[in-house]
Amino acid sequence: MDSVLPACSRPPFLQPGDLVAIAAPARKVTPEDLASAVNLFQSWGLTVRLPESLFDADCQFAGPDDVRTRLFQQLLDDDQVRAIVCAKGGYGSVRIIDRIDFTHFTRCPKWVVGYSDVTVFHSHIHRHCGIQTIHATMPLNIPADAAQLSYPATDTLFNALFGLPMSYRFAGHNLNRQGVGEGPLVGGNLSILYSLCGSSSAIDTRGKVLFIEDLDEYLYHIDRMIQNLKRNGVFAGLVGLVVGQMSDMHDNAVPFGHTPEEIILEAVAEYGYPVCFDFPAGHIGSDNCALPMGGIAHLEVGSEVNLTMLQ
Repeated sequence: MDSVLPACSRPPFLQPGDLVAIAAPARKVTPEDLASAVNLFQSWGLTVRLPESLFDADCQFAGPDDVRTRLFQQLLDDDQVRAIVCAKGGYGSVRIIDRIDFTHFTRCPKWVVGYSDVTVFHSHIHRHCGIQTIHATMPLNIPADAAQLSYPATDTLFNALFGLPMSYRFAGHNLNRQGVGEGPLVGGNLSILYSLCGSSSAIDTRGKVLFIEDLDEYLYHIDRMIQNLKRNGVFAGLVGLVVGQMSDMHDNAVPFGHTPEEIILEAVAEYGYPVCFDFPAGHIGSDNCALPMGGIAHLEVGSEVNLTMLQ
């Protein structure tokens, strides 16, 4: 195997007694949205902070842009906060990302957690700070009984935050392309990655394992986004491609004629790296498994798929 790019810097793993804060960089939230997560995090021995402005509202946003920016900045700069867990996705993170100063965060990193719209932070932090983040479930999706029962989404989030081994093995999809690849894991929501192309938050994927997932899109638009990423060189230098759940896809009256998996496989046909489909992450509720973005992923695609996080 060719030389592997180094992992991004890793924030300190959590320990019982550490303080985690919940932020809302996009859509508005209510105390009821967060109750299950607060109970879960406290059952892990963590202290939870709900900042004063967390429940502000401005139409669909959790307060105006300046309020959401100020809250996120305060949490980044507060060394007592060891992890920032984003409450929900929706839309809005891109409106504040360029207003945030990551200088102190880069010197004193902490975990930033979330998925979907939080892909803006994963991508921007990876590019500008070189620090690992966690693509994982958010408080809105945590079941009420998560503190008592075991769920893939919350179990793997615990493993990622507390530094336990992380390895996923699952059955192969009939369209998988076999092979072995190893490199830093990057990516997130396909629609967000597409929207970041050409901006200062777009990621360099060369030598890396790319993860993508999406929800509630028309098949022709999946093709449009995949073609855009290909034209931007996103697929050219990968060492592996991991496709998560493509949930609740739609078609027109005149069928597009290809599944999301077929669309993606056609776009990367000229490259030789391994490709796997149906990875258990994305918009799938309590089954959304955590992925440390920027950590080294070892991907083996054969009759089964094995994805192991090495560092």
